[in-house]
Amino acid sequence: MAGFRKLFWLMLILAVPVVGFSTMFSMLLGYSLPEAQWVSWVSPLLGTVMYVWGGAPFLTGAVSELRARKPGMMLLIALAITVAFLASWGASLGILHHELDFWWELALLIVIMLLGHWIEMRSLAQTTSALDSLAALLPDEAERVEGQSTITIAPEDLEVGDVVVVRPGGRVPADGRVIQGSASMNESMITGESHPVRRSVGDQVVASTVATDSGIRVEITAVGQDTALAGIQKLVSEAQNSSSRAQRLADRASAWLFWFALIAAAITALVWTVVGLPDAAVIRTITVLVIACPHALGLAIPLVVSIATERAARGGVLVKDRLALESMRTIDTVLFDKTGTLTEGAPAVTAVHPAGQLGPDALLALAAAAENDSEHPLARAIVNAAKEQQFAIPNATDFESSPAVGVRARVDGRIVQVGGPYLLQQEHVEELPIAELWRKEGAIILHVLIEGKVAGALRLADQIRPESLAAVTALRERGVDVVMITGDAEAVAATVSTDIGIDRYFAGVRPEDKASKVKELQNEGRRVAMVGDGVNDAPALAQADVGIAIGAGTDVAIASAGVILASDDPRSVVSVIELSRASYRKMKQNLWWAAGYNLISVPLAAGILAPIGFVLPMSIGAILMSLSTIVVALNAQLLRRLDLRPEAVVRR
Repeated sequence: MAGFRKLFWLMLILAVPVVGFSTMFSMLLGYSLPEAQWVSWVSPLLGTVMYVWGGAPFLTGAVSELRARKPGMMLLIALAITVAFLASWGASLGILHHELDFWWELALLIVIMLLGHWIEMRSLAQTTSALDSLAALLPDEAERVEGQSTITIAPEDLEVGDVVVVRPGGRVPADGRVIQGSASMNESMITGESHPVRRSVGDQVVASTVATDSGIRVEITAVGQDTALAGIQKLVSEAQNSSSRAQRLADRASAWLFWFALIAAAITALVWTVVGLPDAAVIRTITVLVIACPHALGLAIPLVVSIATERAARGGVLVKDRLALESMRTIDTVLFDKTGTLTEGAPAVTAVHPAGQLGPDALLALAAAAENDSEHPLARAIVNAAKEQQFAIPNATDFESSPAVGVRARVDGRIVQVGGPYLLQQEHVEELPIAELWRKEGAIILHVLIEGKVAGALRLADQIRPESLAAVTALRERGVDVVMITGDAEAVAATVSTDIGIDRYFAGVRPEDKASKVKELQNEGRRVAMVGDGVNDAPALAQADVGIAIGAGTDVAIASAGVILASDDPRSVVSVIELSRASYRKMKQNLWWAAGYNLISVPLAAGILAPIGFVLPMSIGAILMSLSTIVVALNAQLLRRLDLRPEAVVRR
């Protein structure tokens, strides 16, 4: 990109004297050039510099297309500038007719093509490696137990059978089995589970998962390429390598235009020679080749992409792969990951059920007071719920936390306990009847005990984003089916899908199965866009026809996707579809404008109307070429009127 930018500005500076001192350009505009001898050599000399230096990318690109036997825009541009260069030198040296002085057309052609390629490269976002992002999930260090002490080593130096210490808040350095302690493990980056899972002695833990509340000791059972994380790396790599790349529309148009121009030039030369006018045959043939060069075609796609990506960014959408943006218009199924995409990705209090004289507000305030000193995610959810309601949270003393059981504290002189089923067993009390209903809905249930008696229960669940229902509705209105996929249990998936109006979902899906679910939908003949935010979504994002990552998600999910949503708003998926459809319309319109000029001007330049006395002059052809470029640019600018804010898109 930097090379094209620098080359464009240098060639633009050189083009000014080349055009200004061109004999044909001065005749076209009607001004006189100085009569000094050196004036006639300014355009040829500087034009030669522009051809060799500024035209180098197109000349080398043409050689590559010839070697690949895939003629396209580069070969057509190279052919045009070479013909213009040779004809112009012939005219400057007096060998050919003065009408073949194309120095100013050559200069403008090179400048415009360099501008088009610079814009095109600038519109392509720089990507990071998904595999590097996966590797970055592992901790930088591991604490290996040696005797009565520990030593710090790199995770890659671990061997099967080593014992490591994983402290609260730390990541597991390799797959292993818990041999001491228990902890709530955050496995969302691997399994997609929306809440921590309790792991104790004998349970397996996976590399990169986090111990949220307690320290544990783990015996390593797999390292390197044998770990679950490495398996996901392999899936991502395979899915990326197997993803097909659509043929660029502009390249196809250039290939067609190349053969159209070449055949037209050959027919022109043959016809004018047969009728006994060989000089006119040379002029007409070269004029056809120069006029056929796709000035506007060079900008038709890059301008639309550049403006589309800029508009997308204003709407909270980052387009990393332009082919992904183009493909969104054909998507008929959007597969949403549940956790962190349709839902908040963190537990929240969704119901408070008092069982005694306390009201729900007072019960929540007491529970928050008892949990206030805990760092457990469920505790934070309870405290946050109380703060959102602006409750006055009483002070607590004598705080105690028991892993897998709950918390205990003294609040206003009373012992308040908050915990799950193990707490009820420990205190020999029964759960409330409402708990069974909540359990069927897949919710997390905590009971609140005051002085050993059940005072009520709290329902916690992964909260649905308020925008999810609007997103699903808007997609359906546009003829797009919505499917949900999650690592959570059937009950959780059923509840969420019912609440936001999704008819089809996949529940309990492991990471290695997510990509296969995408493929299952594709095998049904669907064009699938996958929306996710976790490492466990990365293979599916790469497998999908279009991968869309939530910007707040992990680096690997972002690296595996072609489109990134800067916000957590699922309505932005609708914005991507709207942008894709609008930009594709502009691309087609611009291609028709750009190619249409050639379809009309080439036959006229060839002399098809010569029998009735009309032959298109080269100067008029050049003006038409410039006008076609202006039309393409103005048409692309209309994309700026598209409002891609999620709230605006769903209202349309």
